[in-house]
Amino acid sequence: MPVLKSLAVAALALVALALAGCDRGSLKSFSFAAGSENTVLQPLVETFCKQRNTTCTFSYEGSLDIGLALQSAEGVAADAVWPASSVWIDLFDTGRKVKDLTSIAQMPVVLGVRKSKAAELGWIGKDVLMADILAAVKDKRLGFLMTSATQSNSGASAYLAMLSSALGGKAVIEPGDLDDPAVRGTVQALLRGVTRSAGSSGWLADLYVEAARSGAGYDAMWNYEAVLKETNDRLRPLAQEPLYAIYPADGVAVADSPLGFIDHGKGPATEKFFTELLAYLQSSEVQKQIAATGRRLPFSSDAIAAAPEPDWNFDPSRVVTAIRLPEPAVIRQALDLYQGALRKPSLSALCLDFSGSMQGDGEQQLQAAMRFLLTPQEASQVLVQWSPDDRIIVLPFDGGVRGGFEATGDAEAQAALLAEVVDEQANGGTDMYACASDALRRIAAAPDRADHLPAILILTDGRSEGDAQAFLDQWRRVEPHVPVFGITFGDADKTQLDALAAATSARVFDGRGDLAGAFRAARGYN
Repeated sequence: MPVLKSLAVAALALVALALAGCDRGSLKSFSFAAGSENTVLQPLVETFCKQRNTTCTFSYEGSLDIGLALQSAEGVAADAVWPASSVWIDLFDTGRKVKDLTSIAQMPVVLGVRKSKAAELGWIGKDVLMADILAAVKDKRLGFLMTSATQSNSGASAYLAMLSSALGGKAVIEPGDLDDPAVRGTVQALLRGVTRSAGSSGWLADLYVEAARSGAGYDAMWNYEAVLKETNDRLRPLAQEPLYAIYPADGVAVADSPLGFIDHGKGPATEKFFTELLAYLQSSEVQKQIAATGRRLPFSSDAIAAAPEPDWNFDPSRVVTAIRLPEPAVIRQALDLYQGALRKPSLSALCLDFSGSMQGDGEQQLQAAMRFLLTPQEASQVLVQWSPDDRIIVLPFDGGVRGGFEATGDAEAQAALLAEVVDEQANGGTDMYACASDALRRIAAAPDRADHLPAILILTDGRSEGDAQAFLDQWRRVEPHVPVFGITFGDADKTQLDALAAATSARVFDGRGDLAGAFRAARGYN
């Protein structure tokens, strides 16, 4: 009898396991690769995940990162992609890895202008054309934050709207249109209004809020309509004036926030989870919550749009003139044109750690990353190539700065810089502050720095000696202030790099797994 009883218990256990496997909550985990603008929708998805007893994880990446991962042989590790726009899927998913791509929300990209500045420009309560924005930039009455068009969808959307306007509102941009010198000149002049760039729409909004909090605010920011609402909701308790929404009357680009499934062969339960998630996000109750964030709904729904806020010209029920996005090949051509010719040029000082701890693998990987960054054919594949108008300063350092090499961004000059870097050998101590100080001095002395976006980028693998406070005292005396970005490598002391980045309104990139990729991400901020 004991044996029979044991067999019966075992059989019941097997039945229970089988039933658990059929339960909709049996999926253990599900992952998302998403754009930063979807952060506010994460709690809605997490509610669904908890109902299914599934652990959901989110990795927030730039639109280009998601696109490049789709294009690569390895593909996207996540179970679903959720970029800001299907443009990046169309552009890079040539292998059609994404299935069931479905728009979750719509967000026009508009210009938010500090309300007092909008009043000064005479834009309150009036239709504003892209030509009006151009005139304000040319008169040096307006500067704005804008993400990189080659790294982030909001920047690409603003840029494509600029191109469309320069073409007189043509129905769709065609390849030959990009060769028109007048069109190029108009868009290039508009992009001279960029005062800070970034690779993330969410990070750009954070930068705007922190600057307003500190009293060193910016004039304006290109971003999603919904992100402007989120920004103003954060500014209100700080007693800061809102961003006034400018919807260019000659056209805006609209992001469609598409969610798509990646089949990694994990079985029907994973795909079923995704299908049910889509149904949940399209349900009436969840649609109401999405609409409350200021996002527009892509399909018919009884959900009511977020209430208009006339104080800052926000109205998600307003009909906007939406530009028609061109074919993927034309978008790629436009992005190459932006990166290689039209964007505001950068003035970049690269502090490269060649201290003794970099000997061996570290030294080799650093030089390989610089080969990528200073070889136009390689850098252009991921849209981070330099333009001839860029200025590049390379400063190898150990316990002090070994010397400095400066060049423009043309191919021959980059090759000369690379030749200097590959001759460096690792040795000595580490003082990143000495390098940052030298970099700042060189940037401050540049006669045309007002025409460039300046930045210092420090790569280091170890705890630095030197005086951080002395550098920051020097930094405060140089205006406009220069952001100091960091790239971690090996066992870098991230605390020191984080402190520098926080003090200078910059950020730190993790280069421990992919040094070239970290350099590429950093280029989106300069």
